[in-house]
Amino acid sequence: MKTEAGSKAEAATTGKVLLVGAGPGDPGLLTLRAAHALRNADVLLYDALASGAVLAFAPASCEKIFVGKRGGNHAMPQEEIEALAIRKAREGNSVVRLKGGDPFVFGRGGEEAQAFHAAGVPFEIVPGISSALAAPAYAGIPVTHRDHNPAFTVATGHEDPEKPVSTLEWAKLADPHRTLIFLMAMGNLEGISEQLRAHGLRKDTPVAVIQDGTRPTQRTAVGTLATISAEVTRHGLVAPAVVIIGDVVDLRKEIRWFDTTPLFGKRVLVTRPTNHSSFIDELVVRGAEPIVAPTISIGAPDDIHPAHHALDSLHGYAWIVFTSRNGVEAAFAYLNSLNSDARYFGRRKVAAIGPKTAETLLHHGIRADLAPDEYIAEALARSLIEATTEGDRILIFRAQEARDVLPQMLNDASRHTTAVPAYKTSYAIDPHFAEKVARADILTFTSASTVKGYIANFPTQEQALEAAQGKILGCIGPITAAEAEKNGLHSTVTADSYTTDGLLTALEKYLCLHK
Repeated sequence: MKTEAGSKAEAATTGKVLLVGAGPGDPGLLTLRAAHALRNADVLLYDALASGAVLAFAPASCEKIFVGKRGGNHAMPQEEIEALAIRKAREGNSVVRLKGGDPFVFGRGGEEAQAFHAAGVPFEIVPGISSALAAPAYAGIPVTHRDHNPAFTVATGHEDPEKPVSTLEWAKLADPHRTLIFLMAMGNLEGISEQLRAHGLRKDTPVAVIQDGTRPTQRTAVGTLATISAEVTRHGLVAPAVVIIGDVVDLRKEIRWFDTTPLFGKRVLVTRPTNHSSFIDELVVRGAEPIVAPTISIGAPDDIHPAHHALDSLHGYAWIVFTSRNGVEAAFAYLNSLNSDARYFGRRKVAAIGPKTAETLLHHGIRADLAPDEYIAEALARSLIEATTEGDRILIFRAQEARDVLPQMLNDASRHTTAVPAYKTSYAIDPHFAEKVARADILTFTSASTVKGYIANFPTQEQALEAAQGKILGCIGPITAAEAEKNGLHSTVTADSYTTDGLLTALEKYLCLHK
């Protein structure tokens, strides 16, 4: 028999299980509470429907265990999943039991919560957006509409196989004024159609089947109760899919939106470092599938002392110039080590090469005094020459391997420049790089360094060029495009505005013209 002291000691060491809904797949639909739970997880037990982008929220130190079902094969029986979560929690861990969609919508979350309660393990429920609502929305189908279906019903298309008979009331489900949504129904689609027709629903009732709802791989087949099985076969749709039945399906013709964007479904190779995640996020928003394959990494320069010395002597400069976000982060990393902040800059004026660099400066409390309209070194030099006078001392915080065009142009105009290496760009070699390139439809390059890193990831330049054959190549600007051409890669698209947003816009224009 446990003593009171023993019970308190066990409670102190017991962790917690969080039953978290991962949503339908688009990481943007993950709730803030779910993202927080994932970021603080010690152990992650996840199902097959949890997307890789959602799993990436968990820290590198998190123990990730797949417990889902693929192709009818269970990685782990339900009872073992519950026992594993309980054991990990009792070891003092924060355990996230991640389930596709919402844990209480056909996710057996209720059963798991009961098991945690019976075991005396603390637990929390974090709801998720169900695919029953999200998939139709991303397909342009409202589940209710005042002129069509004022109510909806969500049902399983795969009942407990141990039940002797179905408990679905088909006579009530066959209501023409109610939208029907079936989950896990692909294996029984023909039977569902037959039952609804047999109980009075007209055979020409519109039906849509949505595979991989909210993801770049989303595909939709539309038909009627009489034809939908054939349409699904014709389109080659497979599970997981959501079936939606009712007159609201016809509204897809008017309000279809997600799968009409130019980048929808395109697999885009991202060669820039992953710490610049806004590009990846924007690709997802535009319906593309990012393939993360950074060809460069950012680290400290061979000698960091000149950069630190320059910052220590900041009072001697009229201007401080940043040629990238990396330079800004490097400067503030040093200031943080001195327990200092933006006030350290005093009355010095600050220039940024472009809007992203200016945005990073603003994040640290500095509003750039100057940013050129064209985001290249030559334009920055011209703007600085106009804004300064002869003899002004200018500090340039830049990459170790940066071109010398900026300090050279300033020196030629009688400005006294000190260019210090704030960071170093190195090649990032990925053993799976060739496979990632093979999967991609579009290759993107956001600097000359990413182009060089691309070449470096292949045994020979010939193999690198061969891998790019038939791909769309997008370059962020003319400097990057020139480096690509120099290496035998021909830029299909070069952005007019030298930002990732400009690159995405240029790619969309190109795709619209070449449908």
